[in-house]
Amino acid sequence: MTAPSSPAPALAAAALHGPLLEQTGSFGGNALLLSGPARVGKLDLAYAIAAQHNCSGPRGMYGEACGQCPSCRALQAGAHPDVLRLEPRATTSTGKAARKRIIPIGAVLESRDTAREYETHVYEFLEVRPTFARRVVIVAGAEYLNPQAANALLKLVEEPPHRALFLFLAEDLRSVLPTIVSRSARLSVVPASDTAMSRALIQSGQEADEELLAFAAGRARVLSEAEAVRAALEDARTLTDALEDGLLTALDAAAALEKRWDPTWHPEALRFAWRERLPQQRARADLALSALEAALEAYANPALSFQVFALALREAFGESR
Repeated sequence: MTAPSSPAPALAAAALHGPLLEQTGSFGGNALLLSGPARVGKLDLAYAIAAQHNCSGPRGMYGEACGQCPSCRALQAGAHPDVLRLEPRATTSTGKAARKRIIPIGAVLESRDTAREYETHVYEFLEVRPTFARRVVIVAGAEYLNPQAANALLKLVEEPPHRALFLFLAEDLRSVLPTIVSRSARLSVVPASDTAMSRALIQSGQEADEELLAFAAGRARVLSEAEAVRAALEDARTLTDALEDGLLTALDAAAALEKRWDPTWHPEALRFAWRERLPQQRARADLALSALEAALEAYANPALSFQVFALALREAFGESR
């Protein structure tokens, strides 16, 4: 399995989405569809549900897994034999960033995985009896299932071997194929309160700083990747400040950012750094950022792309004189 996005997903999800775990602990159906905004905590919640259905220890206040039994320890180590995470490929077989996000039928059936892109396939995974209590398939990005893959899953969802549980995660229900939606019980995952977010940070031994909480806006995944987010926010401030210090300083800062670029967090961190700028400035800066992302996706020269980005930002913020 792929490791959870948080070292203790059951505890993190209980702190932020406890009422949902109260509903999922006794769920006896075959499939749950968790929908909500990007980075709101759907993946940690899915791992917490997987933990619930395999835990052999005492449950917490919201019915969350104990975090101490053999199953819970295996899950936290990213080595749980009964949990399979399925998601779109981020890179191609040549190592380049994938231009189109998709979960193909080859992820479901080994015989259709001609390029051998997946080590474990859903059908073969579910043929094996669970080591603990229940095999769980987490589909992180149900909207990226192509029709062939979704159709191949239908029989499994309707009659799962060994009482297997499917957890489908999606940002927008309208983008999920109706055949999947109709066979799943649905739960909405909403942003947590600032109080709950602050408490979760403190419980994890981190400082509940105002900038991180403002950036998070109730999204639990920000907390599970707080170190990367703080680094992205610092990089965004450095580049934005450099724009005012002259052309050469701006180009140097852009070159440094290119070496540290994280497509998950840097774009949002930059927009966060510009939030107090004039609306027309933010609009022009956002166009420049979109152009940079498009260039990187098209495999354009990264160094040149970031230089052009710095020049466009200086013009957007009236610093090109």
